[in-house]
Amino acid sequence: MFSKFAIFAAASMAVFVAAGDINASCNTGDVQCCNTSYAAGTSEANFLGSLVNVVAGAITGQVGINCSPLSVIAAGGNVCSTQPVCCTSNHYNGLINLGCTPVNL
Repeated sequence: MFSKFAIFAAASMAVFVAAGDINASCNTGDVQCCNTSYAAGTSEANFLGSLVNVVAGAITGQVGINCSPLSVIAAGGNVCSTQPVCCTSNHYNGLINLGCTPVNL
């Protein structure tokens, strides 16, 4: 019985080691999981940028909507149903994120 527990514990630790620090791939903050994202230059991205006083055309990368940080635990189970992103500008506690680029985990 103890050996099964030891194997389970070791396997669990391996998942966290394999996941590593997912935020190391994002030098502007936490890796984010956004419900929706739009490409720069689209009417949706320009409208969202205008809500946070960013001039249309000044947005580079994607614009993410309703974003929340991913954690190391989430990387093991990958609870993000969309492409994780790294964003340069976070507004309204993750409601609008600008300058997002996809991150491979």
